[in-house]
Amino acid sequence: MAITVIIIAFPLLEANMNLDRVTSGHDVPNDFNVIIEIPMNADPIKYEVDKKTGAMFVDRFMSTSMHYPCNYGYIPHTLSEDNDPVDVLVISPVPLITGVVVRCRPLGLLKMTDEAGEDAKLLAVPIDKLCNLYQDIQSSDDLPQLTRSQIAHFFAHYKDLEQGKWVKIEGWDGVEKAKTEIMTGIERFNSTQDKPMF
Repeated sequence: MAITVIIIAFPLLEANMNLDRVTSGHDVPNDFNVIIEIPMNADPIKYEVDKKTGAMFVDRFMSTSMHYPCNYGYIPHTLSEDNDPVDVLVISPVPLITGVVVRCRPLGLLKMTDEAGEDAKLLAVPIDKLCNLYQDIQSSDDLPQLTRSQIAHFFAHYKDLEQGKWVKIEGWDGVEKAKTEIMTGIERFNSTQDKPMF
């Protein structure tokens, strides 16, 4: 008896994963795209998009036994002061997978500094069309204090066991500062000659 094996190839999956082709958003800074690097509750592994290839790499295995309190990603075609894209913390009811693009709106900004300088994190939720769970939350102040404390605690301590690394949390800023951070990041990216692949 002969067995026939049929192999179906999906070349579109590989060809269409060009994350550098994803725009910053639809109505920036009110409605912007976030590419998720690390899902909420993920194991302590730091993933980061490579500037030259646009591929997702393991940046490091973190020494602390902490899990990310929310999804972690970035806004494409932006550059923050540390020459990485603008970092975004996305609150959602369930974890989002690595590499997915989610449309978000800003809530605020977690101000922090690390051993390399300023490293602010934008706080966001999916737009109401995607998830109406957060429609009454318009700023980080509207979130439960416990949620904000968990996020700040994670970032205050996630580098604790890495020699020579440290983080100082400086507090929360509002929606307008978050919007300014997005627009400044886009301007910085557009004015850069050698554009990174994100």
